[in-house]
Amino acid sequence: MSCFLTGSSGFLGSHLLTKIETQGYNALSPKREILLSALASCQNLDLFIHCAGKAHSIKNSAEEEKAFFDSNVELTKKLTSIINENAIRVNTFVFISSVAVYGREEGDRITEEFPLNGQSAYARSKILAEQHLIQWAKKAGVNLVILRLPLIFGENAPGNLGAMERAIKGRYYFQIGTGDARRSMIHVEQLAEFIPTLVGKSGIYNLTDGHHSTYLEVANFFGNKHKKRIKSLPLALLKPFAKFGDVLPKFPLNSYRLSKLSQSLTFCDQKARRELGWTGSNALKQ
Repeated sequence: MSCFLTGSSGFLGSHLLTKIETQGYNALSPKREILLSALASCQNLDLFIHCAGKAHSIKNSAEEEKAFFDSNVELTKKLTSIINENAIRVNTFVFISSVAVYGREEGDRITEEFPLNGQSAYARSKILAEQHLIQWAKKAGVNLVILRLPLIFGENAPGNLGAMERAIKGRYYFQIGTGDARRSMIHVEQLAEFIPTLVGKSGIYNLTDGHHSTYLEVANFFGNKHKKRIKSLPLALLKPFAKFGDVLPKFPLNSYRLSKLSQSLTFCDQKARRELGWTGSNALKQ
């Protein structure tokens, strides 16, 4: 079995590379600078996993938006063009997308049928990449699996989970209110173990751990890990301070961030459990 993996130096990609090799695949995972030329030399691929792309950002500028589209859209188009031009036979193409495509800030058990209303540069770049791949796979006769992922949990996780752990470790994290808002997550090890089993499958799927931990559960996990006590601040106390952040860009809290910390956002993965045999469980207990 042969597998081509992009983004193997990233958080998910590095875990995937290990799992692919232990599952008996002949894996090719070239670095970004030789990615396209390495792909052009391939002939038959049982599995193509496209993890490469830009995910996390703190700036909001034209340059940053271009970087999202270059990494998430244009690179995807270049990969499919090389596959076409070199008549490479691909059985199954797996694309790592995001629940950001739904553009939701709150909601419960959002399914794959929800409209794609994501407006951020990241969300729009993922939507365009999905649309391109759906059209390409249909014409090329390739099985396509699109995985829309929530927060990815694991040792040294990037993004918001990593920032939360660092804040707790550094004793500058405060739990907002009761911390009972829930967020969908998925453990990187379970995900990496699962993706190589998708040969021959097709469809668009949300994946979660099925537990949807509260902010307090996640904070307590990191607090226990680093032996730090979690401090709490009442939501009502923070609302006036958040308004300062609405007009002062460098202020660490604004109304948007505060609302995200006090609202639940979960996604339904019953389709994946039913059709793919996905068995993801509580990410905090792996």
